Amino acid sequence: MMRRFGERADAWLFTVLLLIGAACIALLSARFDFTADWSKGARESISPQAQAILKQLPGEVDAVSYARPGGDLREKLRSFIEGWQRFKPDLKLSFVDPDADPAAMRKAGVSVDGEIVLHWHGREQHVVQLDERDFGNALARLTRGRDRLVAFVTGDGERSPDGKANADVSSFADQLKQQGIRALSLNLTQSAVVPGNTDLVVLASPQAELSPQSVKALTDWLARGGNFLWLTEPGNDDLGLSPLGQALGVRVLPGVLVDGAGAKLGIGDPRMVVANDYPPHAITRGFQVNTLFPQVAALAAASGAPWSIHPILSSSAQSWNQIAAIDPTQASTIKYDASLGELRGPLDFGFALSRLSPSPDKSEQRAVVIGDGDFLSNTYLNNGGNRAFAQRVFDWLLGDDALVSLPPRDAPDRIIHLTQTDLALMTWGWLVAVPLLLLVIGIVIGVRRRRR
Repeated sequence: MMRRFGERADAWLFTVLLLIGAACIALLSARFDFTADWSKGARESISPQAQAILKQLPGEVDAVSYARPGGDLREKLRSFIEGWQRFKPDLKLSFVDPDADPAAMRKAGVSVDGEIVLHWHGREQHVVQLDERDFGNALARLTRGRDRLVAFVTGDGERSPDGKANADVSSFADQLKQQGIRALSLNLTQSAVVPGNTDLVVLASPQAELSPQSVKALTDWLARGGNFLWLTEPGNDDLGLSPLGQALGVRVLPGVLVDGAGAKLGIGDPRMVVANDYPPHAITRGFQVNTLFPQVAALAAASGAPWSIHPILSSSAQSWNQIAAIDPTQASTIKYDASLGELRGPLDFGFALSRLSPSPDKSEQRAVVIGDGDFLSNTYLNNGGNRAFAQRVFDWLLGDDALVSLPPRDAPDRIIHLTQTDLALMTWGWLVAVPLLLLVIGIVIGVRRRRR
């Protein structure tokens, strides 16, 4: 009798202690957080490079996401930000419903559902793709030191960084300003030389022929090792820019690029080129957002150019450079005509160029040529991934790709190779052998207890 009472008391004492221990663990877990990443290479945590960037951001960083409340997008965003908050607790996440406050969305320049706008010490950055590389690069841009100077060539009908017209680029210039980049107008008819403290020169869609003095100032800038962005437009007139094209090793093909692939996205005008499959390059690495380019000129790289030339934008196989005139009211009825010298796609309409810099002050010189300037304009900047793509182009030209290099860290053991024999063994083992073994163990334990 006493023996049974002692056994029951031991059992009750063990149960009480177990419950007390569980309650203590629950209390401690509610007050204190502890997370351990046991995955190979700690791939479930942000990389050491990303952690180093967070250390360069003293004080609070606000992440405002313009995500609709429906669906699971907000939960994905919270989970993503929590991985960064482990290393920077004062990274704050908040949400704005773009449907409830469209004015705030337009003011912030947001174009994608779930887009994040980062705020730190009066600076601002946009994140369109939810991955470590894009988020880390945006944080790195917030830490930029001195103001960079980007000179937009003006005076011949180019897109102005100050103008508010639909064709101007003031919206993107405002974005650059938030990042510590000053966008200035540069009239080369008044200044025969590009100032030496300029970090980047942009020639955006001139409408009139440039003077020989202006063209020489641009070619001299290239000869001195300056970085350069040229946005051209379709048309047969070179506007006196042949020396510039020769210096870059790029020529503009005649006609306008048309692409039937846009019909799958509901775009009826084939002159509206949608890019969604990007050639591999530092600018396009990991970029998977559609970009829209109205009125595009196809480009070709000249043989023997003194540059390393890589395509960054290409049309689909359903494209060609339409040389014959297009009736705007019947644009969908156009046909390819080889007799006119039209070329079938895919055709390149964006190039990234690099070479050893002629200047002793830097090691590499960079340039980008794109056969359209509308994508950067106030009208089309917020379409799809246009803003994010433009940001990548400017980051690369300004050398900011070197701030953070976050290669994808996929799991090395995500694929299991099994033969048919292995599958059979696993099936019979888990579905038959293991249940039978548990059944036998249970019977044995039951029989022993009855014998006591």
